[in-house]
Amino acid sequence: MADQSTIIACPNCATKNRVRPTPSGVPRCSVCQTQLPWIVEAGPDTFESEIESSLPVLVDFWAPWCGPCRMVSPLVEHLARENAGQLKVVKLNVDEAPAISARYGVQGIPLLILIRDGSEADRLVGAAPLARLQAWLAPHLTAAGKSGSTARPTPG
Repeated sequence: MADQSTIIACPNCATKNRVRPTPSGVPRCSVCQTQLPWIVEAGPDTFESEIESSLPVLVDFWAPWCGPCRMVSPLVEHLARENAGQLKVVKLNVDEAPAISARYGVQGIPLLILIRDGSEADRLVGAAPLARLQAWLAPHLTAAGKSGSTARPTPG
């Protein structure tokens, strides 16, 4: 089986951390223990393991040819950094995963779907400004990252 880990640079000390899909916990830097912004690229083989999480999972359905997707992507990454420890972001290229896109009824992109406890909690279609994304996401976030277990990355 291929390694399903993602390398995430710590925003505090720049240490590169290898984070594997885990259904519980919050990734922290292996050196300074700062909560990491959990952003991963998923494909058809890794999607299911990546959306299993004790945190809310924001799935960004996108495609490289989509202009609005390229506008939303940095905002989604900003949300992940802003909500480190409270949110996991999974990016899925719809061209590489048509069966998953069909399962979630993707008819337009960019599409953001919030998954909580394995089920879809909300969705937002189209490009939206950061303030709108923050307002849409806020009711779904909890203090999950401020307490509870911690996923320990390995230095990468």
